[in-house]
Amino acid sequence: MDIVRQHEISEAGHRILNPFDDGKLMLLGEVCRLQTGKHQLDLACGKGEMLCRWAARFGIEGLGVDISEVFLAAAKKRAEELNVADRVRFERGDAGRFKVDARTYDIVSCIGATWIGGGLSGTLALMRAALRPGGLMLVGEPFWKDPPPGAAFAALGCKPEDFTSMVGTLDRFQAAGLSLVEMVLADDDTWDRYAASQWWTVSRWLEVHRDDPDAPAMRAFVDNSRRAHLEYGRRYLGWGVFVLLSA
Repeated sequence: MDIVRQHEISEAGHRILNPFDDGKLMLLGEVCRLQTGKHQLDLACGKGEMLCRWAARFGIEGLGVDISEVFLAAAKKRAEELNVADRVRFERGDAGRFKVDARTYDIVSCIGATWIGGGLSGTLALMRAALRPGGLMLVGEPFWKDPPPGAAFAALGCKPEDFTSMVGTLDRFQAAGLSLVEMVLADDDTWDRYAASQWWTVSRWLEVHRDDPDAPAMRAFVDNSRRAHLEYGRRYLGWGVFVLLSA
């Protein structure tokens, strides 16, 4: 089953497509000291909630890029609802190959999708190319709260080298020539809201689409998601948005 389709189904009821709630999303904008007229590029923007809310609250302008037509339609609708369609726009494309003018944006973000550049290092390089001198990079990235058992990797769908500890993540930023200046982290409650809300959404979808060709894959997805989150995710896997400056 196509991973984009899986996300479109499982996150149909979500506005924020990561383990943040509204309060943490707006706190992130506050700690970034956002100001009217700042320009943001959001790679793999999903439904565009960050750009739309920040445009409404802080007066930023921005561009969101995502591969999902379903998510982009939701993003454009949200921009209209919040009366910010004149300040934010959304384009369909592969965020890992999207071409922008070099050193164009005050803020470049990739929140929970560092796979677009083949991992954290490659994604940081993509982001930096679009960033103005003195600008901010916002990276949403998992980390291990404690060393996980070997079975956790397959259950959570990752390889041992994909993520590291918080201080290991800091080391990766520093190796890329970046300085960590702020962060906002998910907690158990926001992780639960993100994960468990998907269980509800997928269960309801399966009631209506029992004979859909994607139904078996979605049943397997929700069954694995429940067990992986409860057995490993809540205990071992953290997530946060890290605010970075070029060192």
